[in-house]
Amino acid sequence: MQEINWDSKISHVVQKLKPSGIRVFFDIVAQKKDVISLGVGEPDFVSPPAVLEAGIEAIRSGYTHYTGNQGIPSLRKSISRYLEKEYRIDYNPDDEVLVTVGVSQGKDLALRSSLNPGDEVIYSSPSYVSYDPLIELAGGKPVKVVVHFENNFQLEVEDLEKAVTPKTKILFLNYPANPTGNSYDTDKLENIRSFVEKHNLIVISDEIYGELSYEKNHVPFASLPGMKERTMTLGGFSKAYAMTGWRIGYAAGPKEWIYAMMKIHQYSMLSVPTLAQLAAEAALKYAQKDRFRMKDSYHKRRNEIVQGFNSIGLKTLVPDGAFYVFPSVRETGYLSMDFAQKLLDTQNVAVVPGTAFGDEGEGFFRACFATSLKEIQEAIRRMDSFLNTKS
Repeated sequence: MQEINWDSKISHVVQKLKPSGIRVFFDIVAQKKDVISLGVGEPDFVSPPAVLEAGIEAIRSGYTHYTGNQGIPSLRKSISRYLEKEYRIDYNPDDEVLVTVGVSQGKDLALRSSLNPGDEVIYSSPSYVSYDPLIELAGGKPVKVVVHFENNFQLEVEDLEKAVTPKTKILFLNYPANPTGNSYDTDKLENIRSFVEKHNLIVISDEIYGELSYEKNHVPFASLPGMKERTMTLGGFSKAYAMTGWRIGYAAGPKEWIYAMMKIHQYSMLSVPTLAQLAAEAALKYAQKDRFRMKDSYHKRRNEIVQGFNSIGLKTLVPDGAFYVFPSVRETGYLSMDFAQKLLDTQNVAVVPGTAFGDEGEGFFRACFATSLKEIQEAIRRMDSFLNTKS
């Protein structure tokens, strides 16, 4: 039998993709015991009681069948009501809301439904690990705009103007951002809005951390004048409601774009798990106090970790939202991977090297503060010891 040459069988695009830098590093972490992990971006809370009860009741009641492709109508209505109440954006649940398998699928659907081969997508870097690969898998060309520590990791219109070309179709936003935690006030967003209108772009806005905004009120990009008509807003339940394992999110946007996404969704996924949809509906109806309770806890942990890192010489900006900080190691003499690897080896503390989020993340690491204050304090103590014993 002829041997299979897999290099000729696997997609060339897929062959060129790098594996997730986060997962590669945590394959290393998994081999060690008793590690304090400030790594994986996941709440340490269990889903709220109302969410758990809704899932259990759904099983007992026999809700184990398919739903419509677009999602359970009552959930789409709840999402629409929530967005109107929270942000005063009016979406028709019948044709402007799609329930997705987390924001991850929402990103994939939004890109695949809008990109033709060679279309360019502008996004900031360092960025979440999936943006670049998903753009390439959809046939587009990723165009990075570097954001800097000295400017709070925010996009500047001057840099966007340097990146835009006649082939640019999409501006991809993420705020509050992973890995930096930065967000934008209305004035900054207005500048970006003007840029979008000037170049007739459409926008994908990943706002999964919108509910986890601290001093700044979250302002959805679609809420700006004229932007609802050209923006796909991606949100979900994983972070604010501690529902990562339920894998449920939503997309809200122009009906033509939602319809295009739904066509891909119905062939590739069919529908989101029924139990997760019913649990998400319960989250919106009954878990708002839990959401604010968890947010208050993250807020306290954020203050603790920022103060702690700065006190031991790791320059750290105060993140506007999410549950990440992105400290600098440039003053230590370490490269990002060396810092993370040696910290793990000598102190059993796991952080994610900044290069997992693109080459532009060199000189930084990401630490997730969705863990207990006690562990945060111990991790900082160990880091201080590590820095003071550097050879």
